[in-house]
Amino acid sequence: MINFNGEIISSSKEIFNANNRAFKYGDALFETIKVENWNIQFLEDHYFRLMASMRMLRMEIPMNFTMEFFENEIVKTFKSNDLESARVRFTVFRKDGGLYAPISNEVGFLIEASLLKVEVKSEYEVDLFKDYFVYSGLLSTVKTTNKLTNVLASIYASENNLDNCILLNEKKQVVEAINGNLFIVKGSTIKTPSISDGCVKGIMRKKVIELILKQNKYTIEETEISPFEIQKADEIFITNAIVGIQPITRYRKSNFKTEIALELLKGI
Repeated sequence: MINFNGEIISSSKEIFNANNRAFKYGDALFETIKVENWNIQFLEDHYFRLMASMRMLRMEIPMNFTMEFFENEIVKTFKSNDLESARVRFTVFRKDGGLYAPISNEVGFLIEASLLKVEVKSEYEVDLFKDYFVYSGLLSTVKTTNKLTNVLASIYASENNLDNCILLNEKKQVVEAINGNLFIVKGSTIKTPSISDGCVKGIMRKKVIELILKQNKYTIEETEISPFEIQKADEIFITNAIVGIQPITRYRKSNFKTEIALELLKGI
């Protein structure tokens, strides 16, 4: 079952036509949300990121789009699927019509819920994806449905028996992984690409930075990261809202520790 504009319907029912702007132009945003034991993880963070992204894309925010509405619609969706733990995707799209210029900035929404599957792998190999780049700038920080670079990088990873790929921007600086933000550890310093480099404003990225700042055990830097720094790192890990923290164990000929990543994972 899916939630289409507040109505619970069968997931097999056709809901879009050829004028859908998410299909035609990628004119849509989404949040991937973890629900565990009926509890929506980081609800407030997801809600405010969605609102900020809608404003940035000049979408009209309906008056009823409150945090309570956001929460209730998510709960309604995973309960309709008899799930107490779920992976939820909340997509907001501009309504049909227009060419590049929309007829209206009004929005609709679609919520999907599937069984939550979380696995932190003990062996995890990555490499660089260099065919196409994520372009630095604010638009890349928003979770739009235009994710061709991530799709192509995923195909590349599959063809090369990799677990993930590291994406670069047009300046050949590290941006993120296919499905999450990236952190590298060297000694007591932990670095992550800055928002200005084009990485998504990840919810788990934010939580990990907050945790590091509270501990006073490590120094956190949001900065440009060269691919050459990866091989010199002690540890590398990926963060996203579903898995939390996934340590990387191998990049090309380099092998990495996982102690700090696993330590931080316990604190999330």
